[in-house]
Amino acid sequence: MSVRTIPFPVVDEVARHCLQEEEPETVHIEVHLPGRLDPAGLRKAFHEALLRHPRILMREARGPWYRRRYEWELTERPDVEVVTFPAPGRDALRDARTRALTTAPPLTDSPPVRLEVVEGAGRAEGSEATDAVGLSPRPPHDRQWDGVKGTVLFLTVNHTALDGPACLRVLATAAEIYGGKDNSPTAPPTRTPEPQPASPDTPSNWSPPARVAPGAPEPSPGNGLLVTELPLPHRPKGAPYTVNDQLMVTTALTIAHWNREHGARPRPLRITMPVDDRPRDLTMPIGNGTRLVEVPFAPHELTTSDIHGLLTRTATRTRALKSLPRPQLGHGAALLTAPVTPVAWRAALTRGLRRAAAPWTSTTLLSNIGRIPYPLDFGEEAGRAHAVWFSAPARMPRGLTVTTASTAGRLHLALRWSRSLLSHGDGAHLRDLFEHYLHTTDVEQS
Repeated sequence: MSVRTIPFPVVDEVARHCLQEEEPETVHIEVHLPGRLDPAGLRKAFHEALLRHPRILMREARGPWYRRRYEWELTERPDVEVVTFPAPGRDALRDARTRALTTAPPLTDSPPVRLEVVEGAGRAEGSEATDAVGLSPRPPHDRQWDGVKGTVLFLTVNHTALDGPACLRVLATAAEIYGGKDNSPTAPPTRTPEPQPASPDTPSNWSPPARVAPGAPEPSPGNGLLVTELPLPHRPKGAPYTVNDQLMVTTALTIAHWNREHGARPRPLRITMPVDDRPRDLTMPIGNGTRLVEVPFAPHELTTSDIHGLLTRTATRTRALKSLPRPQLGHGAALLTAPVTPVAWRAALTRGLRRAAAPWTSTTLLSNIGRIPYPLDFGEEAGRAHAVWFSAPARMPRGLTVTTASTAGRLHLALRWSRSLLSHGDGAHLRDLFEHYLHTTDVEQS
């Protein structure tokens, strides 16, 4: 039987060129359920979900060094057992988070996804919700494990092949198969489309943006992670901005405050924002489907003296950027990945250009998943998800990513950082700043 192959899309190829063992390109998805799952039933349901979304069943095809493209090889079934059940215990949640940051599912096995089921983890709140993950252990008094009833699903995704929303779609299919409940996506909020011209006072992108100022770097490589649950910000009825704009402003104000505290010279900020236009139903294309835009902020506007004006200007910029047709990584990346030379040559060129362009890389990335569109209802015994966290890779030169999602009327925030830039304590301080500035965006229209 002939094996079907497809060329790497632009996003996949660029990511494949720039892999680093020290900071794996993983996406971490953490789903908290109130009850327990049957291991055999979940394995069967997730396997069936993979078959219903066959594009996820892929592995990197082998080829000679002089080949012009990387290719994905689509398989009829998984090469490995995707669902595992680590032994429950007081450190099981922390250890699963650590694995999500340090060990990527290999591209050589289909599918490049891992689902770990941590039982008895309970609700992630208090000290547990602010657990920073790395290679060093936490003090034992930070968490008391009592074998409670809840379950946490950890999806770890190799970001070279797939993104978080695509894998969440597969998990929603598995939930429907397992629990027999309808897990169709809710309709997205309806907004009246209106043309949005570029803001006349948009800061220029022709100068290198600010970097996140170093805190107390840690000697071991890799990423750290902190997750927490916050109230959703209030947005007045008829406000010209969205919750996404409030999160964008919160992120900008948080980093500006952090940099001032650490003596960094004021510079414009640029925050990368993924835009995902895919449908959320069974027709959703599986893969890396978001395109990236950069939202700029001038140093003088990052104050709370006119928060309503800042929110309104940000909304104008984000709407204008979303409406512009643009390749996923820009026109330069599409040109760089044109298959006119051996892929090994393009890999060396891409890595060199990435290092040269580091000063112009955006300050940080804010990935707002928004309201989780699926119930993620696994039936009577396991229940419906009450918290869902995502985190995106945080490799230097950015060194910090902010990922948000909302479930059950709460905002779930994940801060992920490069340990060569920040420490656990730095992450906790950034979380406190984010919570403070999120509250400042909770304003009534004047």
